Amino acid sequence: MKKIKILLLSLTLLSLGSCEKYLDINQDPSNPQLAEGYVLLPPLLQSMVRGEVFDSRYVGQYVQNWGFASSGNDWDRHGYAAGSDAAGEKWRQHYFALGKNIDIIINDGTEKQKWDYVGVAKAIRAWSWQTTTDYHGEMILKQMFEPNRYVFDFDSQEDVYKEVQKLCTEAIESLGRTDGNSSTASLLRGDGFSSYKGDKNKWTKFVYGILARNAHHISNKASYSPDKVIEFVDKSFASNADNMNVLHVASSSGDANFFGTLRNNMANYRQSTFIISLMDGTVFDKNVDPRLSTMLTASPDGVFRGVGAANGDQFNIAGNVRRIPTLWGILPASVPADVTKGKYIFQDAADYSIMTYSELQFMKAEAALKKGDKAMAYDAFLKGINAHMDYVLPFVTDKVKFAADRTKYLASTAIPKTGADLKMSDIMLQKYISMYGHGCLETWVDMRRHKYNPDVYTGFVLPTSLFPDNSGKTVQRVRPRFNSEYVWNRASLDKFGGNNPDYHTYELWFTKP
Repeated sequence: MKKIKILLLSLTLLSLGSCEKYLDINQDPSNPQLAEGYVLLPPLLQSMVRGEVFDSRYVGQYVQNWGFASSGNDWDRHGYAAGSDAAGEKWRQHYFALGKNIDIIINDGTEKQKWDYVGVAKAIRAWSWQTTTDYHGEMILKQMFEPNRYVFDFDSQEDVYKEVQKLCTEAIESLGRTDGNSSTASLLRGDGFSSYKGDKNKWTKFVYGILARNAHHISNKASYSPDKVIEFVDKSFASNADNMNVLHVASSSGDANFFGTLRNNMANYRQSTFIISLMDGTVFDKNVDPRLSTMLTASPDGVFRGVGAANGDQFNIAGNVRRIPTLWGILPASVPADVTKGKYIFQDAADYSIMTYSELQFMKAEAALKKGDKAMAYDAFLKGINAHMDYVLPFVTDKVKFAADRTKYLASTAIPKTGADLKMSDIMLQKYISMYGHGCLETWVDMRRHKYNPDVYTGFVLPTSLFPDNSGKTVQRVRPRFNSEYVWNRASLDKFGGNNPDYHTYELWFTKP
C-alpha cells in the first residue's frame, strides 16, 4: 500500500510539472481575466446614471422637484432612513461600480497607448469625485484602494476638490494626445451608450464642464473666481449637441430608464407645488410657461396641482377629479387611465442627461452677475432658457403652438428685458426649471449655496415640521453608505461627528465662506 501511495504521488508531481499551465485555474485563454477598456466602458456609463437616479428620488424631495404621495415622509422633511442603504447609491457608484474598473481602463489604455480611453476614464472619475463629495462631504481619498486595510480614514472635501482639478487636467492632456492608438472608431466600441459616440473632443468639453462646476460651487468663498468659471464654461459645451447623455434602449426593464414605467420606481412620487408654481404663472406674473404641459400633468379637471412639502397627495381619493397624476402623466393605478404611459424624461427610452448646455449657461450667467458684467449675464441667461426650450421640444406634441407660446413667454414680464433688470432669482429659478428631474443633485448644490433662500427661490417653502433629528436645521449632506461605513468604519466617522444623529445637517466645506 505504501508503494502505491508513493507511485501515485510521483505521477501527480510529474503531471503537475508537465501540465502546469493547464492546471492554472487563474489563467483561461478563452476567457481573459482583465477586460479591455471597450468592454468596461458601457457598464461604467450605466453606473454613472444608476448612482444619480437612485439617489435623485430622495434629493428630488429635498429640493421639491417632487414629493411622496403620502404625508409626513422622512425625506420630504429633510430626513433620512436610519440603518438603510437608501440614498447610498452614489457612494456605491464611486467606490464599487466605478472604483477599480476605472484603474483597469487606465492601465489597459496606457499599456496599449489608447490615450482616449485613459482620458475618458479619468473624466468619469473626476466627475464621480465631484458629484459624490458635493453629495456626501468628506470622503476616503488617500486610502481609497490601499490593500490589507479594514478601516479607512476620511479626507476633507477641499482635498477632494483638488483631486478633481488634478484628474481633469490629466484627462484633458490624455484626450488631446495625437500619438498612439487613439481613434474615434476605437473609442466608439466602448462609447456607444453615450451621446458622444467616440468623439473625444466632446469628452474634452465635458471635462471643462466638470471644472466649471468645481470652480463655481465655491461661490461663497473669497477665493471664488467668476472669470475662471466663465473660462471653463466657454471651453465646454457650445450647444445642446454637446450635452452628455446616457442612452436607454428600453427593450426590457433591464435597459430602460430608471424613471420610466417599466422600472416602476416613481409610482409613489408626485410633482410638487413648487415646480407647478414656477410654470403655471403663480411666480412669474401670471405668465404660463410653454413647457408646462410637456413637463408636468394636469389633474382630470384640467388644473395643474402638486404636493406641498411633506403634505402628500391631499386629493388621493378614488374617482376624485382633483387627484394629482404620477410623474409619468397618468393617474395612480387604482384609477383607470386612458393616456399614454410615460412623458418627458419619464419615458422608458428617454436619455438621461449627466450635464447640459443650459446648466452651463446658467452657471455662466450667475458668475457674470456676481462679477458685475450684466450684459454677459443676460446673454448667458437667455441662452440657458432657449437651450432648455430646445431640450424640451422633442417631447412636445403640438410644436406649432409651442413655438407661438414660446415667443409670447419670452416677450412677457416673466423674462427681464435687459441685463440691468436681471436678478439672481431670475437665473436660479430658470435654472431650476431646466434641471427638473435629471439635475436634482446639482439643484441641491445650488440650493445649499444659496441657503434655501426664498428670496432666490421665490415660492419655495420649507416643511413646517422638519425631521426630528434635525433640531430645526435644513439638510446639508447625505450620510455615507450604511453597509460600508456605518457597519465597518464607524471609528473613522467618529472623528468628524459622522455618527451623530444630526450629521446630515452639518454644512459642507464648499458652501462655507
